[in-house]
Amino acid sequence: MRRHILAYLNLFLLLNLLSSFPLSSSRSHFNLKRGNSISVGEKSEFLISPDNSFTCGFYSLGTNAYWFAIWFTNSRDRTVSWTANRDRPVNSKGSKVTIRGDGTMVLTDVDGTVVWQTNTTTTDVAAAELLNTGNLVLKNRQGEILWQSFDFPTDTLLPSQAFTKNTRLRSARRQGSYESGYFNLYFGSDNVLRLISDSPDTSTAYWPNPDFDIYRNGRTNYNSSRIAVLDDMGKFLSSDLFQFNTSDMGYGIKRRMTMDYDGNLRVYSLDNLTGLWDITWQALGQPCNVRGVCGRNAICVYAPQSICTCPPGFEVNNANDWNAGCKATFNETLLNSLQVKFLELPHTDFYGFDLNATNPTTWETCRDMCLVDFRCQAFSYRLLGQGFCFIKSALFNGYASPDFVASIYLKLPNNLNASKPDLFHASSSSCGSSEQEIVVGSPSMYDFNNKSVRWAYIYPFFVGLGAIELLLILLGWWFLFRKHGIPASVEAGYNMISSQFRVYTYSELKKATNNFKEELGRGGSGAVYKGVLSDDRVVAVKRLGHVFQEEEYFAEISTIGKINHMNLVRIWGFCSERRNRLLVYEYLDNLSLDRHLFGPNFLDWKQRYVVALGTAKGLAYLHHECLEWVIHCDVKPENILLDSEFQPKIADFGLAKLSQRGGPGSEFTRIRGTKGYMAPEWALNLPITAKVDVFGYGVVILEMVRGVRVCNWVVEEEDRNEAAITNFVRRIKEEMQCGRLDWVESVVDSRLGGGFSRNQAAALIRTGICCVEEDKNKRPTMASVVQTLLECEQENDG
Repeated sequence: MRRHILAYLNLFLLLNLLSSFPLSSSRSHFNLKRGNSISVGEKSEFLISPDNSFTCGFYSLGTNAYWFAIWFTNSRDRTVSWTANRDRPVNSKGSKVTIRGDGTMVLTDVDGTVVWQTNTTTTDVAAAELLNTGNLVLKNRQGEILWQSFDFPTDTLLPSQAFTKNTRLRSARRQGSYESGYFNLYFGSDNVLRLISDSPDTSTAYWPNPDFDIYRNGRTNYNSSRIAVLDDMGKFLSSDLFQFNTSDMGYGIKRRMTMDYDGNLRVYSLDNLTGLWDITWQALGQPCNVRGVCGRNAICVYAPQSICTCPPGFEVNNANDWNAGCKATFNETLLNSLQVKFLELPHTDFYGFDLNATNPTTWETCRDMCLVDFRCQAFSYRLLGQGFCFIKSALFNGYASPDFVASIYLKLPNNLNASKPDLFHASSSSCGSSEQEIVVGSPSMYDFNNKSVRWAYIYPFFVGLGAIELLLILLGWWFLFRKHGIPASVEAGYNMISSQFRVYTYSELKKATNNFKEELGRGGSGAVYKGVLSDDRVVAVKRLGHVFQEEEYFAEISTIGKINHMNLVRIWGFCSERRNRLLVYEYLDNLSLDRHLFGPNFLDWKQRYVVALGTAKGLAYLHHECLEWVIHCDVKPENILLDSEFQPKIADFGLAKLSQRGGPGSEFTRIRGTKGYMAPEWALNLPITAKVDVFGYGVVILEMVRGVRVCNWVVEEEDRNEAAITNFVRRIKEEMQCGRLDWVESVVDSRLGGGFSRNQAAALIRTGICCVEEDKNKRPTMASVVQTLLECEQENDG
């Protein structure tokens, strides 16, 4: 009953909002025949998709500028998905779109100037239609498509719209504008899907992580087809092996992937009830990782939200467009003829444009190098055991973070009154933002920016609307927490993750699992059951034991929700009702690794190596690339799942712990894990770090090579007091030192019948031995393990 009341109230709000915008007399139809036209004006016409989800016609952001565009009919702000010649609007009077007799669709301005036209020059064109997918097409009489807007995207990719080597998404210049911006999604010449900042000053790729090579980013450049697509389920697949699922994965939801004005690539999902958009995936969690988001000489800083600011001695060029950056308040050309000083900006750097990089060196030497070089605008100095000096010829892509260990020293006139700034309490505009936003509900891409609007009349309306929305939110929270009895200490955690995951009721999951009938596995944190959701998705439902406390439960959800990697299991939702706590994961066809390693139907060598490498990539992501530092703490074959193509995905983060890098919580001592895979520091009650995962991974890959569980390894009679893994490592090291040529063959699973790569097997054995060193400081990092295995990936000498 309460749910219905809330639904009606939201519908009432939506109708009131829509009624606040005057509707002109218009006509809509499903096609535009050859020889006909659509004109701007009070009686303008629209093309409507058969399911009424998309509209095509003339769209205005002001009083006189119109664009021929396609937009989402049911979104509150009529969000645009495609525009014809976005950089050239037409006049409000006399402009029109016509299908000429030669089959060309033409947009003309009031004076007859051709602003845009299709590349079709055939009399076979019969009509233009707008499909349910949002695709504007020109068809012949046989229904064949001769031209489509899907081949010429602007800043948005729609589900089922192929993204190819011939297309790119280009951001808008600023919020509330259609003008082409500087940020692009495209396939590079190396066949990898990339984000690039392509400003007039510089071009800089910033996603995937430019500090890593292709393979460390989980991509491949071997597939030259260069194609990607977002499907109707919310799953994105690319030929470079990049893939992800939206947090609300399922059918029946209108979505769009947009290259946003702030340089981030996001997927939005439409809430049909409110007409607002929710972010269900984004490429970058840290806005300052977008290179060029703040422009030349500007700095992106978290204070605590990401903002753009100018350093001392500089002022903003255009407060409404931070892409324009900052300009010097002094004459830079005369700087070297004046007395100069260097002003320190702590925890700050500018990416690239290094005239010189020297190490080791002293701060004084670094300063003098900048002083005598007329091209030097600043220098960066880092003291990491030894001094690192970077002389900067230009100041692009500036960023500041308390975690960054270096400082930038600006070269300024001696008579300039400037002091060391506190960047982390700066006051300036949000990164990539052109104006302060007032967002009602979820954030959306475009806002109306009509300068002729009488704000004195609209302010009271929005104040009243905001008050009603706030009242609804408070009522919803009151009903929710009163019904389920969730303690106040957990409300913050729920608020953080509730917009990112689907919340399931206990009855839904009970029905989906047929009363938890089919058990897939059981671990220390609970049992996992197979289920089928109402949208026919097959899922794995993890039922957590009662011992799992609220704070642990929400810690697990928040951890998994931040993670997106091809070798890690995704979570689709959760349930928390009284003492029932469940997690809903993606279901993987081939279940866990142990079922395909120790039984009669075992993996061949090639599959084993793929699993070893993929698992290493997943752990490396957890340890080195996550925004948080994630330790799994229970790496074993049962927690490595295999999809339909036997690609590995690491599961069970119920034992994971989060810890800030280098902070006081970077180590913990609570003993958890599985015997045989637990590092020695567990038993010795020593501080626990990511090296416990390295140890567990080492045991796993040695088991993969041998095809036998470590608990079943035979210990020689005289060494019965020695652990099996310790005995194995000692024996193999002795054989290697003695120069035995068959030491690899003596270890590899005999069931393979010699069908394996000797070089790969040797690499896995050596890596495994290094990983299980008793001294954790001698164990490698997972990033170095990935690099080692990649070097042998193409070996095929078996």
